[in-house]
Amino acid sequence: MINIPKGTKDMLPQDAYKWHYVESVARKVAAKFGFKEIRTPMFEHTELFLRGVGETTDIVNKEMYTFEDKGGRSMTLRPEGTAGVARCFIENALFQGVMPMKAYYIASVFRYEKPQNGRLREHHQFGVECYGSDSPYADAEVIALAYSFLKEVGLESLELNLNSIGCPNCRAEYNKALKAYIGENLHAMCAQCQTRFDKNPLRILDCKEEKCKAITANAPKITDFLCDDCKAHFEKVQSLLKRQNIPFSINPSIVRGLDYYTRTVFEFVSTDIGAQGTVCGGGRYNNLVEEVGGKPTPAVGFGLGLERLLLVLENTGRLNAPKECTRLYILPIGDAAKDYALQLAGSLREQGVSVETDIMDRGVKAQMKYADKSAVGYVIVLGDDEINSGRVRIKNMSDGSEIESDVADIASVVK
Repeated sequence: MINIPKGTKDMLPQDAYKWHYVESVARKVAAKFGFKEIRTPMFEHTELFLRGVGETTDIVNKEMYTFEDKGGRSMTLRPEGTAGVARCFIENALFQGVMPMKAYYIASVFRYEKPQNGRLREHHQFGVECYGSDSPYADAEVIALAYSFLKEVGLESLELNLNSIGCPNCRAEYNKALKAYIGENLHAMCAQCQTRFDKNPLRILDCKEEKCKAITANAPKITDFLCDDCKAHFEKVQSLLKRQNIPFSINPSIVRGLDYYTRTVFEFVSTDIGAQGTVCGGGRYNNLVEEVGGKPTPAVGFGLGLERLLLVLENTGRLNAPKECTRLYILPIGDAAKDYALQLAGSLREQGVSVETDIMDRGVKAQMKYADKSAVGYVIVLGDDEINSGRVRIKNMSDGSEIESDVADIASVVK
């Protein structure tokens, strides 16, 4: 037997309704904010992620699924969604269209890491991207979209952690202060942090090693080094969130795990998932489009893991997704009835009714058992009498009641 690859998971037919539910809420909320769907390839040239995500990130250093294709080109399964959207924005000249460009995606992403509860090597993300606006109003709108989605899908115990990591100018000053603070303790930090010290010291704050977290616990705060423009931008974002009644806390340790972030960064945390509390993360990335070959374009967005979200909703009993079931089952008795049932099912489907009928040559008892287990809404028993009279009895499976109807009226009755 060939088993499923480690870190992946099948979506079974009986669980599909859960995914359909969260995806439908994502699409509905995105549409309310004027965001339209975008789809990019599952794999891209490796250079895109090296330039866009950053060579000092864990994703690039440890987690990418990279392979050489038959033409000798280095390709990588997308480890996140934003870099691909940036490439699409440039290549399809979307910057020539109406600005801002507001897009969302629901896509699979791939990261080679230790599988954990709610975190798989192939998982799925709902993300949004807003290109063309450097305004704090765009930051506030994107955060409000994430908040709206998480609330509407059923998440209650939410905390929004907010920070600003400034622009390249004020970050350079902060990096000097951070390196001076860490300097004499660098030897006690992990090898990854020692590498980051010269290349990107800000990333040290994102380290999950306990010994490194202890050293950086009292590090200087980047918010104390913001230039006037970045400080004003951050203060306006906070003001706009308050106006929308979105509660938040300032958390100077949030830097996010990707190199392309600038200014606003944020995370939504659920206290229902324990140590792995982050259910959504995002921020502003004004330099990304230029990094991957386009003209300077401000941008802001977020990514949200659907597996982790579903885990939280199921664990807390807040997954209010309606189960999907067949509306009507036609139970034929005899060969003539089977032929007629197939024809009738086709007619009803054309009228918008979901219908099943027997394709297993089962007896009456076995068919009724199947209909009951499948949570079918209504059942019609179809025999010679029903065919000849053009009248059927429609049984409501939830309460056992029956309605007599002409065959021509079945659709209106079961709808």
